[in-house]
Amino acid sequence: MRSPTYPAYLALAQSGELKRRAAMAVSALASCRVCPRDCQVDRLQDRHGVCRTGRFARVASCFPHFGEEDCLRGWRGSGTIFFAGCNLRCAFCQNWDISQECDGQVVTPEPLAEMMLELQEAGCHNINWVTPEHVVPQALEALALAAEQGLRLPIVYNTGGYDALESIQLLDGVVDIYMPDFKYWDPATAARLSKARDYPEVARQVIREMHRQVGDLVLDESGVARRGLLIRHLVLPNDLAGTRSIAAWLAQELSPDTYINVMNQYHPAGTVAQPDAPARYRDVARPTSTAEFRAALKVAGAAGLRRFDQRRAVLR
Repeated sequence: MRSPTYPAYLALAQSGELKRRAAMAVSALASCRVCPRDCQVDRLQDRHGVCRTGRFARVASCFPHFGEEDCLRGWRGSGTIFFAGCNLRCAFCQNWDISQECDGQVVTPEPLAEMMLELQEAGCHNINWVTPEHVVPQALEALALAAEQGLRLPIVYNTGGYDALESIQLLDGVVDIYMPDFKYWDPATAARLSKARDYPEVARQVIREMHRQVGDLVLDESGVARRGLLIRHLVLPNDLAGTRSIAAWLAQELSPDTYINVMNQYHPAGTVAQPDAPARYRDVARPTSTAEFRAALKVAGAAGLRRFDQRRAVLR
């Protein structure tokens, strides 16, 4: 296992490969296919497609986060950078202002690199890119600068799971910890709730590639994540997420030691929470019940998974 002070991207930074990949990714913004939407707009001219983000990333917030998984937050926090905008259109999104209204400040590469360095100075265990699917070129561009200036923290790629395979391949040897959602198994549900019928297929493809790159999650002697894959799966009402099928695929196609956080915090938000919400969202118009959450944990274990995230009190 790598030393905690030597994350994957440093070798690429030292060879010049990180800067080369960043330049290649940025140039491809001229006809953007950074994510599966394939909008093909010229983001170098500050145009945008579904993600509502042009040439430069927008950042909604940047801080040491103590609400992430224990293995990420440790006792000094996970250094989160929340990117505004999103390529999904989840009707129940709990961060609607950030993801759909794109609330955030436009940030050029230099200040984005400085944010990473400030999080390192604050003592964070890692740099956690939240919703980076649509800003992979911008994140790489800033990371190359930050590495030159002394960044030495592992990168966490915290994604909704709707990523372009080409983007994930660009991150091979850059990202130490992948943390994708696996939201839905059924294409019809993905189309209705997130306007992305191909989501299940895309998620399987990119999660397989993530696992190929980094393997199962590895923790250090203090229980802090250093490398590997961590899956997030939100339990939806009425078993709409397809927990059994997702768990079986992870166990059989990747590894029974795939680390998974089965989450119980679903509640109506976004469009679903509006008084005039369309009738097609009626089956997600209530929180997930305790019984549904317990049933999801049970079927995930029965499907073959054996590493589940367990929360402790915040360590400060």
